[in-house]
Amino acid sequence: MVSKQRGFRHLRGVIFWILSGIALVLIVAPAIAIIVSVIVKAAPVLKPTLLTHTTGDPIPGLQDAIIGTAVLLLGVLVVAGPIGVLGGIYIAEMAPPRLGRVLRFFSEVLAGVPSIVVGFVGYVALVNALHWHFSLVAGILALSVLIIPYITKTTEVAVSQVPRNLREAATAVGLSRLTAIRKVLLPPALPGIVSGLVLALAISTGETAPLLYTAGYLSGPFKFTLVGQQISYLTGVSYFDVQLPFSVDQSEASAAAGILIIWILVLIFAGRLITARSRQMVARLDV
Repeated sequence: MVSKQRGFRHLRGVIFWILSGIALVLIVAPAIAIIVSVIVKAAPVLKPTLLTHTTGDPIPGLQDAIIGTAVLLLGVLVVAGPIGVLGGIYIAEMAPPRLGRVLRFFSEVLAGVPSIVVGFVGYVALVNALHWHFSLVAGILALSVLIIPYITKTTEVAVSQVPRNLREAATAVGLSRLTAIRKVLLPPALPGIVSGLVLALAISTGETAPLLYTAGYLSGPFKFTLVGQQISYLTGVSYFDVQLPFSVDQSEASAAAGILIIWILVLIFAGRLITARSRQMVARLDV
């Protein structure tokens, strides 16, 4: 009887590992297929000139699109980062319970709004109503609105998970609420906050619809003009060039997609590195 039970448990364990392996293959195989397909299609234009020429040059290049994407992400980090982090801290630590529930509800509603709707509202409010036209600032604000809810939620969760005894200790020694948040609660919550920021940047990196409605798209050298000037960005290159009948343009679109994949991977690894460093700093503080 005992041997039969052991055999049944062994069989169940084998079935579990087989199903887990199948699930892993179903997850990894599409990702590998996408990466390989992008590299194969981008192969004709994968040359150093890709980084030294713009999308408007006769020689395929993505310099302007790379710079435009980097400036967009930097602007999003400057605008959405402080708002999302401060909003998450306020909801977690300072807002009255009823107000906190209301703010949390509207944040979740905003997170569920389709990106194309955010882009359309940005087009109506920023491009037309404020007469900014297609511009860098309009694109930054549209992407910021899109990812602020993610930063707010991850910050709220990270701060809420800080042990209660730290709050009680801060109160016991007479620290003000703001001082307690800054010196006691934020250090342990920093890894989670950084992870949320990186995730939000990765999400904004792959967005196209909000930028088409607010930043427009223009091939050529990047000009750092806040309003009234369209810009080039990597998702725009992929979106427009893949529709063109020429093979070189389609290869350029694949190259832009490949750079986006590398960009997101770099963001993820950088986020993990910063998170690990933050945890080490917190561990030193605990000691």
